[in-house]
Amino acid sequence: MFLGVATVTVTTTALFSAGPQLPERLAGAGVLVGVHERERPEGNFTPDRPWAPERVEALVGALRKVPGVKEALPDRAFYAQVVKEGKPLEEDRGYAWSTAGLAPYSLVSGVAPRNAGEVALGREAGVAVGARVEVLTARGPSSYTVTGTIDGPGVYLSDREALPMAEGVRTIGLVLNPGADAEAVAGKVRSVIGKQDRVFAGDARVELEPLADARIRWMGMQILTAMSALAAFAAVFVVSSTFAFGVAQRRHEFGLLRVVGATPRQVRGMVYGEALAVGCLSALSGVVVGALVAPAFGQVLVNLGIEPRGFEVQLHPLPIAGAFAVGVLVALVGVWSASRRAARVAPIEALREASVDERPMPRLRWITGGLLCLSGTAGVVLTSSAGGDELVVYALYTAMALILGMALLAPLIVPPVLWAVTWPLTRMRGATGILVRESAMVSVRRTAATAAPVLVTVGFAVLITGMVQTTAGAISAARVSTVQAQAVMVPDGTPGLSDAALRGSGAMSLLFTGVYAPSGETLPVYGVDDELLAHEKDKLEVVSGSLADFGGTAVAVDTVAAELQGWRLGQTVPVVFEDGRTVPLTVIAVLKDAPAHVLISRETVRAHDPVVLADQGYIVRGTPAAGPVAGLGARIVSAADLTQESQDEEDRLVWIYTLLLAGVTVGYTGVAIANTQMMAAVSRRRDLLVLRLSGALKGQVLRTVAIEAVFVVLLGTLLGVAVALPALLGMRAGLSEELNAHVPLVVPMPVVLGAIVTCLVVSAAAAAVAAGRAIRDEVKAD
Repeated sequence: MFLGVATVTVTTTALFSAGPQLPERLAGAGVLVGVHERERPEGNFTPDRPWAPERVEALVGALRKVPGVKEALPDRAFYAQVVKEGKPLEEDRGYAWSTAGLAPYSLVSGVAPRNAGEVALGREAGVAVGARVEVLTARGPSSYTVTGTIDGPGVYLSDREALPMAEGVRTIGLVLNPGADAEAVAGKVRSVIGKQDRVFAGDARVELEPLADARIRWMGMQILTAMSALAAFAAVFVVSSTFAFGVAQRRHEFGLLRVVGATPRQVRGMVYGEALAVGCLSALSGVVVGALVAPAFGQVLVNLGIEPRGFEVQLHPLPIAGAFAVGVLVALVGVWSASRRAARVAPIEALREASVDERPMPRLRWITGGLLCLSGTAGVVLTSSAGGDELVVYALYTAMALILGMALLAPLIVPPVLWAVTWPLTRMRGATGILVRESAMVSVRRTAATAAPVLVTVGFAVLITGMVQTTAGAISAARVSTVQAQAVMVPDGTPGLSDAALRGSGAMSLLFTGVYAPSGETLPVYGVDDELLAHEKDKLEVVSGSLADFGGTAVAVDTVAAELQGWRLGQTVPVVFEDGRTVPLTVIAVLKDAPAHVLISRETVRAHDPVVLADQGYIVRGTPAAGPVAGLGARIVSAADLTQESQDEEDRLVWIYTLLLAGVTVGYTGVAIANTQMMAAVSRRRDLLVLRLSGALKGQVLRTVAIEAVFVVLLGTLLGVAVALPALLGMRAGLSEELNAHVPLVVPMPVVLGAIVTCLVVSAAAAAVAAGRAIRDEVKAD
């Protein structure tokens, strides 16, 4: 209970803190005006259509006249990176100098940049006023004179020089007069601009959080939600099975209470009281420890790239109180079924000495277990036909339903499986094998209770690792090299490759951007140069039209885009580019399975998206020496090395997610395994003492207990694999259908075997230690 509540406290506190954040560079604006937001599905972070330059100018002029507004400043941002001693610095965002007025920053030395060739830098860059620096932009490096330094991050150019690189504006910040009421100003702004655009004041300004940060935060929320759900499920399952096991162990005690006059209601109330005491104490200590650990956990998430920079875990009373309440509720819910079973104990149980399970399964347990197994089976079918994020959700729910169903039907399922698992014991010499087998077979409830944590541990270890690795493998297999090249140029300390880096190596490249169709949708676009098009022309399947006249505003579209947008061959379609300008494009060819929805000439993309960077450069002629390209933030690698580097990075991220998710359940249930084994060993003190009095040595008794624990782990392992594989197979079928390709099932056996071996060691050691202590205490008592 303590571990479960602590885990839930940490994850829910981090989840509660993972809300949108206002960028510091916009914190000086009391009111923010943003472009119209289009509806997008969850997990889609394509930007909204920017304003046209004429619209920006008109809005700024109108907003400056609103009472209470001191200044209206467009947020003009672009890629810019200072190169120092041949290496790009970490900060890679450039801004027009006027944009600095939206931030609570100020000059600490020098003056603002006013002319071409002048720049102001954050003082953390470590460059003195008057020095010359190289600034890398999308077109390449240029030399600038540092005119000033400010107390914030960024690279600031004069407005005149920044304007051609940042014409596309999506946010305008309003700096207010001293004493102006932000909400009142926002109301006046809405009446001026109408309902087409959005207006935010106060805390609502976080709605204009950068999409890059929103994407990282969304990914973190998926991980935290999954961790919270897994922690809660493991806690409920383990606590419920532990309470049920405890009640089964105490039937003799409950029978004595009934003999002396206790009513079923009193017995049930006693069990609930014990659960409430345990729940309150463990929940209180769990939330205290969880609250202390949560801030450090938040920093780990930032370091792993699961939360954006600047994310901090804030201790709010709601998640802490919620975790405490959940802990108490889990204890009470977990004991509900056990308390009913305790209340049904008859006084005759006080006369029973044997622990043989002869009681039939209740009808409600039959029905509930059967329904859960049917739900899990239906989940497999739903998973096989699901797509996107639903695959993971359905796979988790499927496994949870099968785990619960398997646990409820354990008295029915365990005996035949246990009989098969322990069959090798019949071949052992001596009485140890027979003792182990018969002890496990006649105490099905004890066996099922000790196998339950193993079932959860192995089941989730197989499910989570297999789920992440299979998905990553499918995506990796689907990502084929866009261009067959001798060598590849890749970024080195930069977010992408500039035009200068590509020209210097003779590399061909694709510029990936987006255009905004008349329907309002954002269409992915590749900017292709003539040389690259000629090199890859044979790979493009032309359904209709021709690529002979490709270039300028003559474009090729994918069959999917043509169908969804209703575009036809020869049609001229007006689209909006990243600079906010509308350009008519003429469809001259329709392609099947094109690398993007729209292929446009590289020159057209560069003209309307002056800050976009290339992801890679393809060198198809010659074999240049591998290594970094000084001052350009690039390096050249072989195609084989690039594939290996990409795979290594994917593996790193995959293992991070795997360990975060699997660690919650495997680590938690590992302790539960030791707990239930100790409970089981203590309850068998009389049996173990009889073995000692019958002539068995202490080592033989402990070996018998340890061997039984090993076979119980094998039982739980088989059941865990049985509940995880259907969910994984359903997810693999769904991936195969979504990617239209065969997806192999990947289960990382080292991790799974590690979890199984850990269960074996923990279970056998805990059982042997508890049994040894129980024998010693019983001998002393006698």
